[in-house]
Amino acid sequence: MANTETSLKECLSSIDGATAAALVDYTSGMALGTLGGGKDLNLEVAAAGNTDVVRSKLRTMELLGLKEEIEDILITLNSQYHLIRLLKGRGGNGLFLYLVLDAGRANLAMARHQMRRIENELEV
Repeated sequence: MANTETSLKECLSSIDGATAAALVDYTSGMALGTLGGGKDLNLEVAAAGNTDVVRSKLRTMELLGLKEEIEDILITLNSQYHLIRLLKGRGGNGLFLYLVLDAGRANLAMARHQMRRIENELEV
């Protein structure tokens, strides 16, 4: 089982094109851990903003009567992919992994596969 810091390091080291990662509590909008980002990407602001995205999608699904679970939310920009993965296992309820990828170097299918593996090893 991996802790938050180990899991975020694993995101950046094992996922091609990954430039930033965060573990976020979408009930509060607070980042429980962040890694990467730098001056061009404030992960605390990104955590709060992406919390709004997750809440909005969950609310929309409820209004539509969809009985599905969100696996991932993908936001594509000109040069980046932003991938949000809602956690389901061991204490992950109300949490998501947030990953920023360089679009020129990333493979989305592999990134999703790696995030699923990291989620399964994460213990919060």
